[in-house]
Amino acid sequence: MRLGNPFWLAALATLPAAQAALAQTVPQPIWPVGNAELRLAGVAEGAVSGAGRASGLLAVSPLLRRDYDSGLSLSLGSRIVAADPLSRGRYDGDALEYLAASARTGLGRFEVGLTDGAGYQLAVTGPKVEPGVALDDARTSLFADPAGRAVTNLLALRSAVGASSNYAKFAYVSPSLFGATLALSFAPSEGKQLPFLNAGPQVPGRQADFWEAAVKYEVEAGPVSLSAYGAVAEGRAEHKLPGQEGVSDLGAGLRADWPVTDNITVSAGGALRQSNAYGFDINQSWQAGATRTGHVSAMVSDGAWRAGVEYGTGTADAVAALPRLGMTGWEASLGYTVSPGMRVTTGWQRLDYSRSSGAFFNGLPRLKLDAVFLHLHLATSDQ
Repeated sequence: MRLGNPFWLAALATLPAAQAALAQTVPQPIWPVGNAELRLAGVAEGAVSGAGRASGLLAVSPLLRRDYDSGLSLSLGSRIVAADPLSRGRYDGDALEYLAASARTGLGRFEVGLTDGAGYQLAVTGPKVEPGVALDDARTSLFADPAGRAVTNLLALRSAVGASSNYAKFAYVSPSLFGATLALSFAPSEGKQLPFLNAGPQVPGRQADFWEAAVKYEVEAGPVSLSAYGAVAEGRAEHKLPGQEGVSDLGAGLRADWPVTDNITVSAGGALRQSNAYGFDINQSWQAGATRTGHVSAMVSDGAWRAGVEYGTGTADAVAALPRLGMTGWEASLGYTVSPGMRVTTGWQRLDYSRSSGAFFNGLPRLKLDAVFLHLHLATSDQ
């Protein structure tokens, strides 16, 4: 990887143009609706890589909210997304990723609808220069198989507990008390329709009655801010094949942020996760075998600049007729915040996969991929 590489020159050339676009920040439109207000947030992301791939997404998030003098806040929000096959993230390409009613009170936040479970809502992981193309829980994959599907689907590195995805559920997040925050959620099925009338796909091992619980603790240790979390998710399997069982998902994470100067902050952290779901596919939850992932990262930020490195590893034990899978990954990235609604990131990512039997689409039991990339994030900003 040489600085003279045309891709890197193109990446660096975007920075002056991005700086010139500073004045183009688009504020969120807000309309009064009786005693409430309607906000419309928008996000557009795109990535190109030296692997010859381009991908992107467009998301809009309308939010109707009313605040009361008592401190109560009621809202109804949604997130509607259009994405190509490489940018579908953890929600399997759902056009409607979020739709929930929420009540915020002095006793915490209550949600009902299509929303994340307790583990994902409180997750603490290592820092990321750009979440959209991070090694851990990437929204966008830089690599595709011959059919155009994201290679990361082979064994996704997702270190935050999230067995109940965005299935229709009830969720509660407590206020912080002495640095501790608690969360609890329940999803009756894999259904994504309201009001909880769909049981999900008709497949063996389908999961139901998801319970998730999580706790996050934040503390100041001298100049360093520390945060940690732990989470657990349990489900019940229906129409089981021999050896299948309810999903069990465990995870923990830690992060430290140290402001060295007024402008420079050093951050580091990581997370571990273990599940009996093969490759975190909850409909493949087995009594024998487990999927484990680990992720660590570090980042330095200086004003508008961010630079960081990530390392991740994972294995899925062989179960039934499925082979043992392994993966390791590295990423180094550099990001620049042009404005509150605009970020530009460039970097390099490497992924190595292995399997105990059979072959990948390259005809071999090993698959090694690497590429430089350029990612642009645009979003409306708060007024």
